[in-house]
Amino acid sequence: MQLKLHMVTIEDLVPEGHFLRKLDAVLDLGFVYEETAHLYSRGYGRPPIDPVVLVKYLLVGFLYGIPSERQIEQRIQTDVALRWYLGLDLFDRVPDHSTISQLRRRKPSFRKVFRRLFEEVVRQCIGKGLASGRLAATDSTHVKANASRASEELVEMPESPGSYWERLDAYEEEGLEELERRTGKRRQKRVRQIRKDNRRTKKRVSRTDPEAGHMKRPGKPEGQYYLSHQTVDADHGIILGVTVTPGDVHDSVPYLEHLEQIHKNVIPLQAATADSAYDFPLAHRVLEEQGIDFFVRPQSTHDRTQTELKRDAFPYDEAEDVYLCPNGKKLRARRLYRSASGLFWEYWADRKDCSGCPMREKCLSEMDRHGARKLTDSYFKPSVHRHTVGSGYGRRAPPAPATIRAGQFPPIPCGKTRRPKKRPF
Repeated sequence: MQLKLHMVTIEDLVPEGHFLRKLDAVLDLGFVYEETAHLYSRGYGRPPIDPVVLVKYLLVGFLYGIPSERQIEQRIQTDVALRWYLGLDLFDRVPDHSTISQLRRRKPSFRKVFRRLFEEVVRQCIGKGLASGRLAATDSTHVKANASRASEELVEMPESPGSYWERLDAYEEEGLEELERRTGKRRQKRVRQIRKDNRRTKKRVSRTDPEAGHMKRPGKPEGQYYLSHQTVDADHGIILGVTVTPGDVHDSVPYLEHLEQIHKNVIPLQAATADSAYDFPLAHRVLEEQGIDFFVRPQSTHDRTQTELKRDAFPYDEAEDVYLCPNGKKLRARRLYRSASGLFWEYWADRKDCSGCPMREKCLSEMDRHGARKLTDSYFKPSVHRHTVGSGYGRRAPPAPATIRAGQFPPIPCGKTRRPKKRPF
């Protein structure tokens, strides 16, 4: 066996046109030192691993689709280009995979570094004209948690207000003032929080991964999952924002905060689109107030009224803000109703009109105790109506781009998103 002695450096072994060379030239990770300075001791302990190396360690795992820290370590040991990108020489020791695992467990504040990394990449994409904010499309992807069904246990659901409930509180107060102008009556301000869901007081939580959630949706796998909500810019498919929730959290819960964070801190949005899971009345009102057009596939509705005359038999008179019954009588807004699902106007007919009506048996059920027909409308119906044309699935078309450059994606159809096939960052 013959051996040859070669005089070579790791710099010589990485081709000039390699992807990691291009990445290193455009992505400056100097901000990592500023973000992590408070996490390190200057006078005690062993010499730390360079925080930029730790960030690059996980970054290459994402870019090359390596699913675990252990496999990332093995890949860096044998791949010269990865060693070069991390700043390791041919005989330098690769950081142990357990260092990354302990970093996740012991230093949750380090997550802010990866958020800053994401934002810096998006900022550079915006600077290069790869994101315009013309149309932002949102959808969610379920990600399997590293937890089995056997690790689940039932725990009591905490009742915390949350941003959604605080918004409803503000609009409820606004609605009560409007109700007073209409009827001259006003009920007292709410002092006790409405329970989110009276039917569910407990939830399934994994003992090994309590941050995950038990997902059970039609057409989806059941078990412990996360939901990664991603919003992309329609012009080039650049991801503008990512929010991760447990798998048992509905898509509508994080949507407004997620979109507002992008609108205020990343890039101003002109319009937003999403599928029917994100269609809830409050979103129409909030986005309208912020100047964002909303294009969404409506959720299917079912009239569960146990009567022969359904809601369609009551036309709405927008000028008088009343509903007209088939017998020509008017149903007026009499009450503002708040429930776990939203805020609603209640339109009531006069009891005397219903008592002698020839259509009473078709209009009222036997279990009706009030003796008058009632209809409900979302408090945010005007905003929903302005975002809607016609009926059914008719929505306004998203705004067309001013110009289409070579290689640019066409506008994304309403209700669909162009989602990268890589795992969430």
